[in-house]
Amino acid sequence: MREYTMKRLSHLAVALAALVLVTAPAKADSDFYTENEILNAARGFFGETTGGLAKAVQKVFSDLGEPNGYILGEEVGGAFIVGLRYGNGELSVKNAGKRKVYWQGPSVGFDFGGNAAKSMTLVYNIKSPDDIFKRYPGVSGSFYFVAGVGVNYQQAGDVILAPMRTGVGLRAGANVGYLHYGKEHSWIPF
Repeated sequence: MREYTMKRLSHLAVALAALVLVTAPAKADSDFYTENEILNAARGFFGETTGGLAKAVQKVFSDLGEPNGYILGEEVGGAFIVGLRYGNGELSVKNAGKRKVYWQGPSVGFDFGGNAAKSMTLVYNIKSPDDIFKRYPGVSGSFYFVAGVGVNYQQAGDVILAPMRTGVGLRAGANVGYLHYGKEHSWIPF
């Protein structure tokens, strides 16, 4: 009888362990956006996504993996050696909601012209929407002639941004600068 009880208890323990494994929440892949989710968001924002934008998204996913946030917005910029960029958009953080953001920043380099762009910025390692509010230094190169797509990487602390821009205008060159993300619009680029 004791042998029968031990055997039943061992079967019961195995069944309980299996039940715990089945009902335990999986580490949420839902904390991150998939490439398809990002491309669908881009389609909804840019209209039909261009091949260039899809390739830019693939490149960023290849380099950095799945983001846990993204910003959809619009910006304008201009430069003649010294440049300025201003933009605004909405930050979406998976499982943490949405937040309006503004950005502006100076740059310096071999850069001239002006452009207007729609932008999608993939955001990595952000824990809450407020983590976006800081300065992100970066090196940027662009060539807009009527239309084009550009991407670069910016990092401040653990947070990494990958802005992708598709725009119109005439602007060419490379520059060094930063973008400051804030809660309110500011004309002061510093």
